[in-house]
Amino acid sequence: MTSDAHDTIDEAGDEAKSDLHRYLQEGREALLWKLEGLDEHDARRPLTPTGTNLLGLVKHLAGVEAGYFGEVFGRPSPEPLPWLDEDAEPNADMWATAEESREDITGLYRRAWRHSDATIATLPLHARGQVPWWRPGRRSVTLHRVLVHVVAETHRHAGHADLVRELIDGSAGLRASGSSLPEGDAAWWAAHRARVQAVADSLR
Repeated sequence: MTSDAHDTIDEAGDEAKSDLHRYLQEGREALLWKLEGLDEHDARRPLTPTGTNLLGLVKHLAGVEAGYFGEVFGRPSPEPLPWLDEDAEPNADMWATAEESREDITGLYRRAWRHSDATIATLPLHARGQVPWWRPGRRSVTLHRVLVHVVAETHRHAGHADLVRELIDGSAGLRASGSSLPEGDAAWWAAHRARVQAVADSLR
């Protein structure tokens, strides 16, 4: 293979990594934005039967990043996450205790993503790692595969956060710079919801 071909492959890999990292960062920021303007009570309040809450989603994703971009590539998190230990209670990573402040959890998330960013910057997309919590036969992964996985998981949970925040105070939208929602006042949205409800009710 010629040096020009190598350069083309390297450039394509760098571009792909940059794209994936940008989408990851957008998901991170969207998630934290959903906490803005809320007090401790609303940041923790469970809004679904399974207890989904905003601060818990942040705590969960801090662990996701620490695991996938840390342990998987032999670059373990510099700080312990006891709620991920084998003897931790179920769902311990999905809610914040009274002793864990919002600043504790959001700070942890930011530190986790800085650690992740160092892994992403240091390793090429073809770098291989092992995911010990995946079933045998699927544990060997590349950084590329892990980036796709964590981008998908981050945006999935950012979507959960969007719904939880709407249930708390009606705030909705993709990001602070633009909601991506149709423009409409409270009356327009009430009429829209009523119309959707009427269709559902007609098909009972």
